[in-house]
Amino acid sequence: MPDKFKEEETHIIDESPEISVGESTAWVNNITSAFPAFENKNYRLYFGGQLISLTGTWLQVVAQGWLVLKLTNSAFLIGLITALSTLPSLLFTLYGGVIVDRFEKKKILIFTQSAAMVLAFILGALTVTHVIQVWQIGVLAFLLGAVNAIDAPARQAFVPEMVNREQLASAIALNSAIFNTARVAGPGVAGLLIALVGTGGAFILNGLSYIAVLLALLAMQVKSTHSGKKSETLVAIREGFKYSFSHPVIRILIIFTAVSSVFGWSYTAMMPVIAQNEFHLGAAGLGYLYAATGAGALLATFLIALFSKKVSPPVYIVGGSVLFAVSIILFSFTKSLHLAMPLLFLSGLGLLSQFAMMNTRIQSLVKSEFRGRVMSIYVFMFVGLSPLGSFEAGWVSERFGTGVSMRIGAIIVLLFSLYVFTQQKKITADYKEYAGKE
Repeated sequence: MPDKFKEEETHIIDESPEISVGESTAWVNNITSAFPAFENKNYRLYFGGQLISLTGTWLQVVAQGWLVLKLTNSAFLIGLITALSTLPSLLFTLYGGVIVDRFEKKKILIFTQSAAMVLAFILGALTVTHVIQVWQIGVLAFLLGAVNAIDAPARQAFVPEMVNREQLASAIALNSAIFNTARVAGPGVAGLLIALVGTGGAFILNGLSYIAVLLALLAMQVKSTHSGKKSETLVAIREGFKYSFSHPVIRILIIFTAVSSVFGWSYTAMMPVIAQNEFHLGAAGLGYLYAATGAGALLATFLIALFSKKVSPPVYIVGGSVLFAVSIILFSFTKSLHLAMPLLFLSGLGLLSQFAMMNTRIQSLVKSEFRGRVMSIYVFMFVGLSPLGSFEAGWVSERFGTGVSMRIGAIIVLLFSLYVFTQQKKITADYKEYAGKE
């Protein structure tokens, strides 16, 4: 066969997705075009490891809430333990952001993931041997929260080191997808595992799941962008706050994150009480309620990954907040499980549409030298302030009922989203003026 025809045949085989037998198959092309971050080997490793690890984390979240409920039958103590797990984010996350800007993020993540694995095994061992007490759960929850105070801003700031600028929005949306895929799978599996092997088995399986992300991190080849700057810690934190709150768009997004975390996300801490007292469900039923919310959240992250360039951010942020608030208000009144499940689905769709887009916008606007500190402030608002929400939800639920607690939070989120909507033009004008000064 002449060389000319060989070259032409090779070209056809390489380029035609219908008959290709190599890597350029149609479905691979479709996935990478929809989610450009998957073109990056480092990100593919990270995605797989985090998916397994975060599924295990949700096993522990459900099992821990269920264990506290069975030991105490107290909505207040469930809220208190949840608050203890997130209180370190309030205390230490800002310091964590300084650490992230100073040292290699990959090494930080290897340390934090290893520490979280050890804590999961300890909790599992205490539970399996039937010596577990509520105060021990609280101590371990606090220690895990301290680890997460460094791990969370490190994971947020690590994303731009794995992908290029064109892949960044896709990677951020897919990170939310990892979390919410795990949120769908984890609770459902947790309910079954609690019934089969008990809460202790769920904790131990969570410990084993960390191995996946550790192997992925060790296999990754990334170029670190840490500054190594050794300025005084409090000075560095102050610089991060000054940058964040002088930027008109980042400022409003961070404040909105705080409002939604305290008054929106906190309803999830009361789900064990709602499952048992309102719908008379066991552990498996609790898992289904969490999974319904997670399924809606998962859909939200994929919609953002696919259509973020076609739909303006305010539609996701304000529209998502309205959808969440209306769904939760309706959920707080229903006694029908068949109606509750789709309402939880819609609440997850709305809340994560808001959070994922706010995260994407902040990451796309922040300067690299401030990334660790700005993302630590974001995590501080998202996770660090949530103890206030968990405590408030538990206190109000104990005195006035979970329905009243959820309605109060949803109305506050709704009112703030409407305020942001009315301020859109001013925020845009302020940003243009700010950008012109840079």
